[in-house]
Amino acid sequence: TQSFFRQEQIQGRSSFRYAEAIIMQPSCIACHNSHPDSPRMDWKVGDVRGVLEIIQPLDKFVVHTQMGLRSTFITLGGLSVLALSGLILVIGRLRQTAKELTRRVRERTADLAEANQDLEKRNQIISQIFWRYLSKEVVDKLLEKPEELKLGGQRKTLTILTSDLRGFTALSERLLPEEVVKILNLYLKHMSEVITKYQGTIDKFMGDGILVLFGAPTAREDDTKRAVACAVAMQLAMVPVNETMNEWGYPPLEMGIGINTGDVVVGNIGSEKRTDYSVVGSQVNLTYRIESYTIGGQILISQSTFEQVKSIVITHGHKQVQPKGVKQPITIYQVVGIGDDYNLFLPKEDEEFFFLPKAIPLTYKILEEKHIGKNLFLGSLVQLSAKGAKVRSYEIIRENFPVELSNISLNILNQYQAEYSDDIYAKVTSIEPENKGFYIRFTSQPPEVNKMLDSLYKSINDRSEYKALGINS
Repeated sequence: TQSFFRQEQIQGRSSFRYAEAIIMQPSCIACHNSHPDSPRMDWKVGDVRGVLEIIQPLDKFVVHTQMGLRSTFITLGGLSVLALSGLILVIGRLRQTAKELTRRVRERTADLAEANQDLEKRNQIISQIFWRYLSKEVVDKLLEKPEELKLGGQRKTLTILTSDLRGFTALSERLLPEEVVKILNLYLKHMSEVITKYQGTIDKFMGDGILVLFGAPTAREDDTKRAVACAVAMQLAMVPVNETMNEWGYPPLEMGIGINTGDVVVGNIGSEKRTDYSVVGSQVNLTYRIESYTIGGQILISQSTFEQVKSIVITHGHKQVQPKGVKQPITIYQVVGIGDDYNLFLPKEDEEFFFLPKAIPLTYKILEEKHIGKNLFLGSLVQLSAKGAKVRSYEIIRENFPVELSNISLNILNQYQAEYSDDIYAKVTSIEPENKGFYIRFTSQPPEVNKMLDSLYKSINDRSEYKALGINS
């Protein structure tokens, strides 16, 4: 009752053979049992009355199928070629785009690298320019944190150093402006190198004066020690300065230094258009006052500074002074060296005074601050040293006698009691009221006076040496 199919070779041709039995159905029995041509008259339901067979050669079907497959393959091949061509085109476009992007990236990278180099060069130039006006430490901090440029300050404990050349104002009045600038550049170059070495922050140059901060913008534990060591090193650096001054035909320079430690306000002071990184406060003013007491190349420090360096500093005496604007007297110490890791010492100065064969008449005035007083006093030079002299005053009123560490101006008189010289400036180093005398240290002398006194001192000194050797000059 099942169908049958298979592939066979019939007459040499591959054919498909299908056969299926024809089953007698109830509706067909009466017809088949009564039909005269029926091979049987006893058909029953379910009898096989015949076989349905189909034989189909496969060669045409195979050819047709092959042609269809070939057409399909050709179509697929064409589509594949088109797809591959499209893919190649897309890949080519992508590669071209990638190359273009790579080229542009390289160009942009090169442009950025060049721009960064230009920016770095500009920053270096800006930094180098700023370093001429601010310390490197301040510039680096401002470039790192631009917000530090905002106006304002903060209270800090700093050690402040100020220096000033003795008698430079009077010297500059006798020189051409170009000569003054030449000397200042020489002096400031040497001092700046020393200050940088000891990590000081140069607050400002004030003509021949320098204001230096230790502890700003960055505070360190050894700020005060470095400040004192820096001061000694600055005095030692005056040796090569004066060697050059001598080569140029100018008189030697002397520099006084004052140092003080105290609370100040430090920061950006000024306006939005012009700002100065600076320091303000009474302790700054006190530092200037302390420096004003220096004689020659002295270094004077305050009590607060001394307390922080007393274990390593070497001093040559101390004095109590009453600075203007300060309620109570203060103690100042003269520094001649510093030990520990620094080992810096100033050469010892032995000031020897010789009596003059004949007193040299003069007049003098006492300076009040920076101004010459109105009162004129008579006196004479009675002793002379390499850098100073002893003056005998003819003033009998004690109140008119100059006080220790005051500044005076003098004029040498000729035999007719007329002024023989331009103004000579000096500082009173000590006084002898009972003998109507006081000792001075010259701070500024006109060239002709300096030459005359130097020649006189050498002749007296030579005569003394001859006498010491038992030789009659």
